[in-house]
Amino acid sequence: MLQTLRRWAKLLKSDIVALWFACRDPRTPWYAKAVTVLVVAYAFSPIDLIPDFIPVLGFVDDAILLPLGIWLALKLVPPAVMAEARLAGEAWLAARKPKPRNYIAAAVFVALWCVLAWLLWRWFTANP
Repeated sequence: MLQTLRRWAKLLKSDIVALWFACRDPRTPWYAKAVTVLVVAYAFSPIDLIPDFIPVLGFVDDAILLPLGIWLALKLVPPAVMAEARLAGEAWLAARKPKPRNYIAAAVFVALWCVLAWLLWRWFTANP
């Protein structure tokens, strides 16, 4: 079972890199690009929407949301584009280049957490 999980994780990693190449391809439809950009930005973000230190919920995004997003993006990208993107992704991973980082997505998540903290603070201080 552990081998199956490792193989699945490796496949997800290669699919994320392939989706990164697919969203840059002009043959990818706009709706597929929109979903793919969101999934890739979230996957490459150094900060999670739900931090891992939060019990149970912290791993939900990594275990459920991200694979579902990858699955949806893979369904929306045309097969020919995805085949070429997978080849480009495999070459990228074989060259051992570092995983791209998306600091814009990280900043958005930090901003969302700050807004949530501010709203909670306002709610608790307004209701004595």
